[in-house]
Amino acid sequence: MTRTVMIVEDDAALRESLSSTLSAMGLATIKIASGDECLAYLHDQHEDVDVVLLDLNMPGLGGIATCRQLREAFPHIGIIVLTVRDAEADKISALDAGADDYVTKPFQLGELFARIRAAFRRRRIMLAEHETPIESGEIFLDPELYRVTRRGSPLHLTPTEFKLLHLLMQHMGRPLSHQFLLTSVWGPNYGNEREYLRTYINQLRRKIEEEPARPKLLLTENYIGYRFNDTTL
Repeated sequence: MTRTVMIVEDDAALRESLSSTLSAMGLATIKIASGDECLAYLHDQHEDVDVVLLDLNMPGLGGIATCRQLREAFPHIGIIVLTVRDAEADKISALDAGADDYVTKPFQLGELFARIRAAFRRRRIMLAEHETPIESGEIFLDPELYRVTRRGSPLHLTPTEFKLLHLLMQHMGRPLSHQFLLTSVWGPNYGNEREYLRTYINQLRRKIEEEPARPKLLLTENYIGYRFNDTTL
């Protein structure tokens, strides 16, 4: 299966050079010039990208902000920062924002390829874990089969409802903020539409709760967001 690397770099010459080299290795590449374009492409095209090579010094949305939004919206994607900035503080900022690795320009191609292979391995492991079924009390969710049951009976969820429930169950017991839920499920252009999120939570409650008006699974965390309550505890 062909692996795909997105190159987010405002230097056109370097972008083309990296693309040619990676293509010669048998990898598919997507060439992007800015952080804004990167996020828009991933959300709109739903391209299956394995690893993002991300420059920090870009016009518009900066590399750190792009990295943070990438990690929140696409938790299983590999992110390798490529930059001329080699200060320890810059490396810490990138890693804290969600980068998996940090490569300083100029770099040796052999080292970069090794970092990319390592990112592929991490993504494969994370995706395997991501596809693991989740069970809590009467609710069973199988992400691979795209199936949710309650007491063994299938529940019919819309794609958005399924994604929202899956995200909440992956973080079972932890309160998730309105902004995190909105940006993770609907994309970076969302974050303040709490009424929109509330509507979907109410729809899910009607489908999975015994008494939707008195929920025991999808709990509201006042002023924060929502939490999936682990009823097995």
